[in-house]
Amino acid sequence: MTPLPLAPIVLTPLVVLALATVLTWVERRLLGLWQDRYGPNRVGPGGMFQAVADGIKLLFKQDWVPPFADRGVFVLAPAIGMMTVLLSFAVIPLAAGGIAGNLNVGLLFILAMMGLGVYAVVLAGWASDSKYALLGGMRAAAQMISYEVFMALSLLGVVMVAGSFSLRDIVAAQSGLWFIIPQGLGFVVFLLAGIAETHRLPFDLPEGENELGAGFHTEYSGMKFGMFFIAEYAGIVLVSALATTLYLGGGNGLLLPAPVWFALKTGVIVAFFILLRAGLPRPRYDQLMGLGWKVLLPLSLLNVLATGTVMMLRAS
Repeated sequence: MTPLPLAPIVLTPLVVLALATVLTWVERRLLGLWQDRYGPNRVGPGGMFQAVADGIKLLFKQDWVPPFADRGVFVLAPAIGMMTVLLSFAVIPLAAGGIAGNLNVGLLFILAMMGLGVYAVVLAGWASDSKYALLGGMRAAAQMISYEVFMALSLLGVVMVAGSFSLRDIVAAQSGLWFIIPQGLGFVVFLLAGIAETHRLPFDLPEGENELGAGFHTEYSGMKFGMFFIAEYAGIVLVSALATTLYLGGGNGLLLPAPVWFALKTGVIVAFFILLRAGLPRPRYDQLMGLGWKVLLPLSLLNVLATGTVMMLRAS
């Protein structure tokens, strides 16, 4: 049995947590630039230490559990959300050797972790014993489970072309042509499903402040809230890294080292996620679900049909 590489196992969660923390500062700076106003600019050069200050504040805030909540489940829910995101990074190949676990079903593993992540928001909403949290949890469950269907279907085209569920094999298959070209429709569906999966604006209806307070984490405080907060930003990095791996050739590129290419591609998609927050309004919940089942489902099936047709014609 081949021993697992120790460095990626140790460094991956540390790097992901650090990126998610820094991303809170990056988001506020980008939104300030986009909206022609100042972002954080007081704590440290360019406000860079604002994320550190926010983290310290969360660490020392009172960690309160409502007396009416189911304490065990209430505490477990944010841990599930954090663990599923961090485990998903274990199979993403940042570069040659930079992977904690090279599973031959790596893509299925990530989809499974995303499916388990639904339990975090559902349990948080139910255990809080609050009508706003419960409604947010129900919204999140319906939204995330529905859009996972479209995400999985959008990835079938990539699997068919690459002939493997291994993320390393999928990156290797893009050495000549990135899959965003033959699988452009699948990429669009995947990106929309990824926005809904991470419940980011404009698809943040599970946390709609003007309707539900803060949705499924309304009753959370201290580091339990911080775990939900960091898990959301880690989820953005995960979806962006997955899009880079599946459609943008991973670390493939000219002149620059593979990790640099991977970071640049992932950073562009992360910036797109952030700027959507400043550019689009939030739709109604029925419009969000209608977009998935009436538009994205037929498009993802069409992508699978077209991919299969092209492959059959080439083989004949």
